Amino acid sequence: MNFSVQRVDRETSARLGKLSTAHGEIDTPAFIPVGTLGPVKGIDPADLEQLGFRLILNNAYHLYLRPGHKVVAEMGGLHRFTGWPGAILTDSGGFQIFSLAKLCKVTDEGVSFQSHLDGSTHFITPETAIEIEEALGADIMMAFDHCLALPAEREVMRDAVRRTTLWAQRCQASRRRTDQALFGIVQGGLDADLRVTSARDLIGIGFEGYAVGGLSVGESKAEMYAMLDVTVPELPASKPRYLMGVGMPEDLIEGAVRGIDLFDCVVPSRHGRTGSLFTSIGRVVIKQARYVRDEQPIDPACGCPVCARYSRAYLHHLFQVKEMLSSRLNTIHNLWYFADLVGQVRSAIAQGRLRSFREEFYRSSDRTASDVLAADMADVDRHRHVEWD
Repeated sequence: MNFSVQRVDRETSARLGKLSTAHGEIDTPAFIPVGTLGPVKGIDPADLEQLGFRLILNNAYHLYLRPGHKVVAEMGGLHRFTGWPGAILTDSGGFQIFSLAKLCKVTDEGVSFQSHLDGSTHFITPETAIEIEEALGADIMMAFDHCLALPAEREVMRDAVRRTTLWAQRCQASRRRTDQALFGIVQGGLDADLRVTSARDLIGIGFEGYAVGGLSVGESKAEMYAMLDVTVPELPASKPRYLMGVGMPEDLIEGAVRGIDLFDCVVPSRHGRTGSLFTSIGRVVIKQARYVRDEQPIDPACGCPVCARYSRAYLHHLFQVKEMLSSRLNTIHNLWYFADLVGQVRSAIAQGRLRSFREEFYRSSDRTASDVLAADMADVDRHRHVEWD
């Protein structure tokens, strides 16, 4: 994996970059669709390619439990197994273990837990996590980290940061393959000093990229952005910066302004399945009765294949009768919206007008930056890589 910064915005910390992998190049800032168990729910790899995506996320925890990382390896790795020709990033599964598993016990050695599927007992160490991710064959692997729910006491957060550094060292030392990149994950909750400490510790170990983890887990947007303000400047300018599990459209803009290169979240697909559609002028909740005879597309300004063909009335009907096509079409529209949004962000950076683009975004969606900063995080998916039907 190679990463190059091609332009830095003069007025903000935003930058244009190019991430090169064995499975293609990704222009950054970029949004990464989440395919927890392999596919983005209901979406074919050809759909994702048509929508412009070149990198997706698969989750090591879920794939470890089923079908098993050894099965995936026997089938030729994730790319061959899933039919996805682009690049793949695997989350180590730390977040899922701490948020989903039953009777989870954490020590410096690793984590013992019971599967949320069948109650079976498992023990994951940093070495095991790397073994799993190497077997899956992703282009980018994430180090095993200790992620906490917020709020948390400072001493608890301090211990999690210490353990995250210890585990990151062991992840780095246990690597066997040379054709995969490994990113370290900055932790520290809402404590600025701990965030700085975590970032500096990870840089001392040395990784191909760095992620900001442990956010979008219950804090306000103002708190999340404040942590980015203190964390991102600590990260190497020559390495990709990845904000994990975030987020909503405004989060992509605010993250890019602060120098983030990569984002992922289940928001486009999950919101699509629940009938919540993103548009250039705000949200359309397609199940509402107001759309029963609405001949307009979801968004008249949208160029996606769904808006080109279907009316709000038809999409309302599909949702009401629980037709499986509803989830597919809604998800395609939302993914298009996210891909188009980051494309507009890249264009704004290239043209030196990101600040004015940001202001126009809030005006067109009938919201202000202060509205967003004060918004409750309940609308953001707090289980960032966990897709449920």
